[in-house]
Amino acid sequence: MGFVLLILVSVNLHAQNTTYCNPINVDYGYCPIPNFVQQGKHRATADPVVVTFKGKYFLFSTNQWGYWWSDDMSDWHFISRKFLKPDANVYDELCAPAVFVMKDEMYVIGSTHGPNFALWKSKNPTQDEWEIAVENFKVGAWDPGFLYDEEKDKLFLYWGSSNEFPLLGTEINLKTMQSDGHVKPLLSLHPEDHGWERFGEYNDNTFLQPFMEGAWVTKYNGKYYLQYGAPATEFSGYADGVFVSDQPLDGFAYQAHNPFSYKPGGFARGAGHGATFKDNYNHWWHTSTIAIGVKNNFERRTGIWPAGFDKDDVLYCNTAYGDYPTKLPNKAGEHLTNMFAGWMLLNYNKPVQVSSTLGSYQPNFAVDEDIKTYWSAETGNKGEWLQTDLGAVSTVHAIQINYADQDVELMGKVNGIYHQYKLWGSLDGKKWFIITDKSKNTKDVPHDYIELKTPVKARFVKLENSHMPTGKFALSGLRVFGKGNGDAPTTVENFMVLRADPKKFGERRSSWIRWKQHQNADGYVIYFGKDPNKLYGSIMVYGKSDYFFTGMDRTDVYYFQIEAFNANGISPRTPVIKVD
Repeated sequence: MGFVLLILVSVNLHAQNTTYCNPINVDYGYCPIPNFVQQGKHRATADPVVVTFKGKYFLFSTNQWGYWWSDDMSDWHFISRKFLKPDANVYDELCAPAVFVMKDEMYVIGSTHGPNFALWKSKNPTQDEWEIAVENFKVGAWDPGFLYDEEKDKLFLYWGSSNEFPLLGTEINLKTMQSDGHVKPLLSLHPEDHGWERFGEYNDNTFLQPFMEGAWVTKYNGKYYLQYGAPATEFSGYADGVFVSDQPLDGFAYQAHNPFSYKPGGFARGAGHGATFKDNYNHWWHTSTIAIGVKNNFERRTGIWPAGFDKDDVLYCNTAYGDYPTKLPNKAGEHLTNMFAGWMLLNYNKPVQVSSTLGSYQPNFAVDEDIKTYWSAETGNKGEWLQTDLGAVSTVHAIQINYADQDVELMGKVNGIYHQYKLWGSLDGKKWFIITDKSKNTKDVPHDYIELKTPVKARFVKLENSHMPTGKFALSGLRVFGKGNGDAPTTVENFMVLRADPKKFGERRSSWIRWKQHQNADGYVIYFGKDPNKLYGSIMVYGKSDYFFTGMDRTDVYYFQIEAFNANGISPRTPVIKVD
């Protein structure tokens, strides 16, 4: 039996994935900035942009000393490249890069406060063939974002990153590829009205102003959707909002359904400062920053979420189960409502055994669905292992291995490093078979995702280390996905939402959401919105029976419902509740 399973999985490893899992698995560089690694060297990126060009996907993000491209949004290939001039004398190569496609060329530039950065262009970026389009781009744009309006044959630039100044915009002259100098202020934050824009992990910081940053504009049905990140990149509630106008540089109004990209709960938290793009099948997606913030406030990763526009042209993302296996772009199905693969997390808070433990980095941290906590072995040596008990024999469809940075020694982008390991399965904890053998792997896979084309039956899954690129063998999450053999939860009972009373507290931006703890549930997903048919917001909660929601807009009526989930499936949703 073990031999047969080994052959099946070996074949599977060479087949094309149909799903992916956030955080996306790319070879993130290590933080290159010395004063950012005083609490430990670590991988870091943020501010992602994905664009499609000639049928391929291109991903750029902060501090990577290069970029990635992919045919399928699953298997990413890194191109090593530095775009800044040798005399730029900065650590953060291409901080919050702007990327856009105009006609038959791709353009890229990083953030700059002065006119000393070049704007680059390429007709063949898969081969690192770039040339300078503008030697000195004169607009000092931090967190820049471009929109080439094909219909008007005009180019616009949007930028800003501040807790004081608004986002700005200007038109770029296509002959000179410079601004003619007419700059317009476009929008500012209003945290007194928009609860989700308030500073702090729970939008509860009353003495620091929130940051607005990450401008990105999408044109759809003749309207311009000016997107922005708030309240700050360090927080789980980091989100993207949007203003809409029928003009590219004027008349922007707050979309009622905001934030449109939001993921404050679950394993991969945060969905701010990103970019909206189309796949090769004409479906929309949104890429954004995921917060970790353990070694440094700016320790972050990248996520990609299904997105799009409803029949009323409302822009939104579907982040419910957004860090579970999600279908890759394909022609079939309803893109916004049918991208979750349906494979549940099988080992949340289940028993764990390990080869060794370093200090307080306890084994249960590898299965607690918190990317900020992690288990570490005492060494990075071959033979260190972690074993998770699924509680019962289950059908395993996919496994995500999230490595943590413990005692790593690297800074900046390092090519040629790799992880090696073996994944074992067992029905009884005594006889073991190989699920995946990557003991000869040559890739750097910090968030490796293994989709099994032929699922396997197992109760126990063991990850055995063969090689670490640096540091200890440490895991923030060994996440096993599939189907359990028990019952899904029944409908949640006693669901209620208590909104803050403006007569007593002077505001309506917060609410206390409560329900009866379900004895058969691992967690819950709360859905919310301003229309009972547009519950686009979602919050994933594990192991609790209440949640303090501080992201409401002050003047608006809201609607809520909830569902429970476990390893076996998802309950029916409760009836929708109206909250005035």
